[in-house]
Formats: sequence, structure tokens, C-alpha cells
Amino acid sequence: MDAPACLAASTLSRFLAALPAEPVEALRTLFLEDLLARCLSTEEQDVGLWDRQGNRWLVFDVDGTREAARQRALPQTPDRPAPQRRLRPLCAPGYTGRKRGEAVRTRTTVLQMHTHQWVASFGNPGNGQYREELRRAKTAVQMYVKAHNFPSERTLVRLDGQYGTRAVVADLADCSYVTRGKDYSLLDRADVQARLHLPADQHLNSAESGVCRALYDCPDQCLGEDGPLVRVIVATHPAPTRAKKKRQVGLIRNGVVYELFLTNLPQSGFTASDVVSLYLHRGAFETALEDEDIEQDPDRWCSHSAWGQEAWQVISQWTWNLRLELGHKLHPESVRTTEFAPALPEQNAPASLAASTLASGYAPPATATSWKAGRFTGADFPLQPDGTLHCPAGSALVPHEQRRERDGSLRVVYSASIRDCRPCSLREQCQWSGCATAKPRQVSILLHPLSVGSAPLLWRDWPRRHQRRACLRLHRQRLDIPDRASSSAPSDRSPSDPLSG
Repeated sequence: MDAPACLAASTLSRFLAALPAEPVEALRTLFLEDLLARCLSTEEQDVGLWDRQGNRWLVFDVDGTREAARQRALPQTPDRPAPQRRLRPLCAPGYTGRKRGEAVRTRTTVLQMHTHQWVASFGNPGNGQYREELRRAKTAVQMYVKAHNFPSERTLVRLDGQYGTRAVVADLADCSYVTRGKDYSLLDRADVQARLHLPADQHLNSAESGVCRALYDCPDQCLGEDGPLVRVIVATHPAPTRAKKKRQVGLIRNGVVYELFLTNLPQSGFTASDVVSLYLHRGAFETALEDEDIEQDPDRWCSHSAWGQEAWQVISQWTWNLRLELGHKLHPESVRTTEFAPALPEQNAPASLAASTLASGYAPPATATSWKAGRFTGADFPLQPDGTLHCPAGSALVPHEQRRERDGSLRVVYSASIRDCRPCSLREQCQWSGCATAKPRQVSILLHPLSVGSAPLLWRDWPRRHQRRACLRLHRQRLDIPDRASSSAPSDRSPSDPLSG
């Protein structure tokens, strides 16, 4: 039998060019409905991210890819009509990154990180309409978790740096997220500056770059007058001594690189190191985009119509999901478990273990209560943005000692200058023996360990490539079956010859 004839390229091009918005949006709806109609595997309820309290989360990555268009120079003379670009409906000037081109088109994609299934795709010219695309992506994610009977409050969306603004965070107030912050004016807040002068909560070593980040956890930060509370994690590391061609991420001040990470994940389930590691783990999403480019190249120019290009990209994602589903049937594998972060020591760990490093981070700084009636307490010496304490008489107390307590708390001792204390008019109210005291006033700030679950962070998913490649190998097989007429004729082929070539 003859193979069915495929559409000619010109016919397909005219079909895509004639597509309006309505059928493409209907196709996008059918794509999502087909994804939700069947489970990928009977073990799908075993995938996810387990936090330090044993709660299961589903992680989705939302990010945009850009395709740059390189266009020839057009002659513009009075005797010629105005030139028309065929890609004008698709592209617009925008950020091209390392790609050479004059105009770009952005495609926002949504990937379920444990099954590696595409959930949605939205394209727009130029830099895109990232807030509108994010709202549509969030709607698709909510439909996904609702179809799988999963609680929406434990759905985690990971975003890149372009989404790290106050407006985007307000759009994501009803779900959990991790993103890199763009508003470095947060570093100028008095409470953030004061926290940066205290010891770091944790240190995170990057195996790929060799950078060791000091992490400072600043919870309950309000990004606007009526905005939601955000957990801001400030990561610092020394600036490189030699300038690199690639632009550094973050803000450099006085030889220190500052990075901001925004999230609303609970401190009881995720330490500051866990949050930053989850964001940096977005590199796994980039490899999925690379595989998609190699297998299907969905960003290539298939149509000079915006909606024709959208139809092509939706069909490409649909093909990916079908290959993945068929691959699970041909090559079933069990869910793999990866220890994303090791378990934490128990709160009642020995003092020697707690003194080495604090793996959970610190609670907000606390001062001592009243130790003598009518005397100033630690609360009367507020912490300043420059890292000193401000006494009621206006003098400064500077830190001069740090020591670990038996319960794992870190005590930071601040001391005033005796030259400020001796002539002070408030000395009787400030020091234990009043004017008879020969030493300057000292105040301690206690950093208590956070109450965080001790369970390890577990990541459970399937391999990303094995199932799809099993399906691709099936496509490349060939089986020649002769018809009855030819089978009745004598053949010179020996019985041992194979039927497939």
C-alpha cells in the first residue's frame, strides 16, 4: 500500500496563515483537557517534592524562550513603495540576549517538573506580555492540580528574574512561588541592613561555580503599602577580582555581590538554603527546553501569522506529551527518589554538634528582659542599620564577642565605650551599681535557632529522556509485510532471512 500523502509545505503555510484566534484557543483548551484526561502512570501520586515536615509539593516551572529574527536590509527610495516585513505580525523589538537579530518573539512555557509534561504555551511579539501570560499560566496550573485532587496551597511555581517585581508577587499571592528579586532598593531598608550586620543564617556552596553564598533570611517583608508579606533572602559573596564578559547577576556594593530571592514558602518547611537551592535547580528546566529544541524545534518560524505560529507550538507540546505517555507504556520505570537536601540535626542535638554550624537558620533577634526594676533593658537599645546598638543617651554600642550557648543559640555581645558611660546622666538607670560601676554597659542579642522540621528534602520524579527515546526508537523501526499476491509467488529468499530491514 502506498503511504498517505502529506500536505505540501505551501498548503500547510496557507492553512496556518488563515487561522484566527478562536480555533487556536480552542486547540489550546483541547490540549490541556487531553493532558488532564489520563494519568501518566499509576505511580503519579508518588512524585513531588517533600519538605522538611513531610508535606508533598508539586513544582511547576514558568519561563519564556525567545527566538530572534534576522532580517535583511530593505531598500527605501522614493520610487519604491514602503517595505513590508513578513514577520511584523509575529515579532517586535525586544531583548535578544546572546541571539543576533533585530526583532524577537517570546514564548512562555509551563512545565510540570516531576512528570516533565508541558502544561501550557503562550506566545507574543517582542518581550511578550509577561504578567498576562503569567496569569494564564497560573490558571492552567490550578486546573492541573484540581484535576489531580491536589491542594492548591502546596503548589510551587518557580519563576526567573524577570518576574521578581512587586506587581508580579501581588499576582501570585494565592499560591507559593520562588523567584529572583529585581528591586534592590530592599537592601536599603533599615531592618534588612540591620540583619545583614548580624551573623548569616547559613552558607551555601555551589558545586558548579565554586561560589560560597552567605544567606540572610528576612521574613515578613512588605513590598508595598498594601502588598502581601514576602520572605526575602539576601545572598552575598565577594565580587570577582577580574571582570568577566558575562554580566554578573546581582548588585555589587563595596566589593560584595548582593542577590535577592523572594518566596512565601514557610520557614518551618524550607530553610534559606533550601529556597535558594530550589531556585538554582531551575537549571533542570533549561535542559528540558534544550531537548525540546533538538527533537521538535518549536520556536522555528513555521508561519508568518501569529496564530499559525501559536498553533504550531501547541501541537509541538502536544506531541511531546504523547511521546512521553507512549514511552511510559513501552518502557515503564519506577519513580526515582533524590535527596535534594540532607536531614537536619535534631533540636536537642549535643552542644558540640550545634556549635559547629547551624543548619536551620535563626529566628528574629531577641534581647534580654528586665533584670532589675527601674533599669534599662535590652529592648531600650535598638539595633541600627550600621550594625550597632543605640543607647537611650544617644551613644553607640559595637559588637565585640560572639559565643554559642548550650541550646544552640548564638549570643552577640555589644559593648559601649567607658568614655561615654562615665559622664552619662542616665548611668544610675542604666548600670547595675550606678556610678560605682567601673565597666561600660554591655547588651546581648540572642539569635535562637528556627523551629524547622528535621526530615530531608526529597525530590521524586521520572527520568526525563528514557521514555521519550523509547517512543522515538519505535518510530524509526521498519517492518515490511508482503501482500497475499506476492506471498503466493515463489521466492528466492531463504526462510531464515528477516522480514525487516
